[in-house]
Amino acid sequence: MRRVLVTGGGTGIGRAVAHAFCDAGDAVTIAGRRLAALDNAARDRDITRRVADVTDEAEVEALFDSPYDIVIANAGRGAPGKLAKTSLDNWNATLAVNLTGTFLTFRAALSGMGAGGRLIAIASTAALKGNASVPAYTAAKHGVLGLVRSVALDVAKDGITCNAICPGFTDTDLAGTAISGLMKRFGVDRERATGMVVSGNPQGRLVDPAEVAATAVFLASRRAAAINGHALSVSGGEI
Repeated sequence: MRRVLVTGGGTGIGRAVAHAFCDAGDAVTIAGRRLAALDNAARDRDITRRVADVTDEAEVEALFDSPYDIVIANAGRGAPGKLAKTSLDNWNATLAVNLTGTFLTFRAALSGMGAGGRLIAIASTAALKGNASVPAYTAAKHGVLGLVRSVALDVAKDGITCNAICPGFTDTDLAGTAISGLMKRFGVDRERATGMVVSGNPQGRLVDPAEVAATAVFLASRRAAAINGHALSVSGGEI
């Protein structure tokens, strides 16, 4: 049985990923800052919960008291705001969670990961193109992709792969926040605001978290052993 760790596993994409691996028969651990969210995500499933902040080096290291076969660095955050209105605190916090958190998670994972191991970062289409509305988040996700490509070259000789999944707007709380923000900013109803959010997706819809989870399960499979250093867009054709 493979051991799987999912950071940010209490909600959204992380929760869907954890459920998908659990349903596939893997031993899953989810980590996050809020125990209540972790408990809710683990309800009716045999999932281990660990409270940890991915920006805290010691707390991340403590997660790896036993090695994992598959590690999904999913924890992230993003707040709208063009560059001129982005505070240094917001900039630092966004990079800390998305980029430094992925660095700390992957570094700790490699201390005990053996051949066949899988490192997967949940990035974003923001890792593949610019976005004037979320420069801090976009910069962080570009950094995540650079880290993935660099780590992939390093671990290839050890039989480990490192890849990124780049979802478009996904039906999670993050998308909900964006939709609510547009409703307030432009005085439009939820349907109109949702349409604005998904306008970049040729399919005209939010991505289902289960679609991202299925992609993670595939990248962790034996059949994906030759996929390394790749950014896989799950965005309906946006990228």
